[in-house]
Amino acid sequence: MPHWIASLLLFTQPPQEAPVPITPVVTTEADGTRTLAMETTVDASPAEVWQAIATPEGWQRWAAPVARLVPGAEDMLETSYAPDAKPGDATTIRQQFVAWIPGRMLAFRTTKAPDGFPNFDTYRKVVTVFELMPAGPGRTRIVLTAVNYPDTEAGKQLLGFFRQGNAEAMGKLRAALTKP
Repeated sequence: MPHWIASLLLFTQPPQEAPVPITPVVTTEADGTRTLAMETTVDASPAEVWQAIATPEGWQRWAAPVARLVPGAEDMLETSYAPDAKPGDATTIRQQFVAWIPGRMLAFRTTKAPDGFPNFDTYRKVVTVFELMPAGPGRTRIVLTAVNYPDTEAGKQLLGFFRQGNAEAMGKLRAALTKP
């Protein structure tokens, strides 16, 4: 094939679709607390998504370079953004899985934040839920919902932080699950 034809074919390929933006939605509940929700759809099966959100190896693919189960507490995941973090050190975060339906739903709350994390006494009351729903062959709709942000200054600060942070995390999850 002549070089100019190959070049022409390269430029006539349809552009890849940009991912749909992940848009956080905040609602006020009857008790005054706030709920933060967002969703995305990925080209991965619910089983593949489950592996990414429910195992330390999965979390290492998209969330944090360090992820491990806490010995003696198999419902407790410890993570850190510091690649050299040791178990229980000042940089670690611990999420306790409080409910799950394998392949469909995982709920957790954070029981330990890195030293200096602002408003942690308020944040420890927030529960975050991943819901996974089939969205066609080999596709999964992921809904991330965090409940119980209080209508206080601390709650508003946390909501602002996680509004952006959770959207970024969902984008990383989506990217990790995207097949080349």
